Amino acid sequence: MKKLYFDYEMRLDFSSPVTDHRFQLRCIPATGPRQQVIDTKVVIDPSVEASQSIDSFDSVVMTGYLPEPHTHFGYKVTGIAFVDNANIKSEIYKPLYRFDSALTIPGPTVKSLTERCAERLRHERNSGSPVAVATVIMDEVFKSFVYTPKSTTIYTTAEEALAQGKGVCQDYAHVMLSVCRHLGLTARYIAGLLGGEGATHAWVEVYHKDRWIGLDPTHNRLVDDNYITIAHGRDYRDCMLDIGVFSGNDVKQSQWVNASVHEVSHVGL
Repeated sequence: MKKLYFDYEMRLDFSSPVTDHRFQLRCIPATGPRQQVIDTKVVIDPSVEASQSIDSFDSVVMTGYLPEPHTHFGYKVTGIAFVDNANIKSEIYKPLYRFDSALTIPGPTVKSLTERCAERLRHERNSGSPVAVATVIMDEVFKSFVYTPKSTTIYTTAEEALAQGKGVCQDYAHVMLSVCRHLGLTARYIAGLLGGEGATHAWVEVYHKDRWIGLDPTHNRLVDDNYITIAHGRDYRDCMLDIGVFSGNDVKQSQWVNASVHEVSHVGL
């Protein structure tokens, strides 16, 4: 188990004032099967009263409304997460993670990768467990990409990203999800934080023996106690950390994000 302090901050700057700004945030890590979260604090700027609820994927959701003109919007989330992958709690099986989602529908390139993974699995000594199968898929996905910031957008599908052979963590996760699901695994998308990244991260979990086990195709490794989960879902669309709509005149926006995760030496509560 590790005791991790997290500090995640996002800021949007608008080229001209905006009004009637409605926002929805999924930016708060919550206590779950592999982590316990305490001392969470959220600061929203401009200051506004936000309501809080839990969505159907067990993510903490904050919503709010800023009617007055403003030229920036941001938030900062801090807290402590006790992460313990050696003692993940069981969860009820949900079949929706077996099927294609909007951003993971395979095309010719993903289907070809799926066939390559299936062929490799037929020839390798493999236990056949979901984690063992997913580990082979993860390795093939990792070898199929060159990590390239700004080469894709939040709307890029698994097929589009793999076809160009470059992308970011979101794309690695979407491709892996697509292949996993078409090789019979139950798999879901995870949005979270990872020490040393400087931004948010994304990875995959597969369902194995009543528990969700994490794999990170961007780094080609199993998820350990350095990863903090924020949200999970079928793909990125279920896990968007911040979305919103506003009124303005030809407004351009720029985003700045910074994430810090470091281990606290004293593990006790």
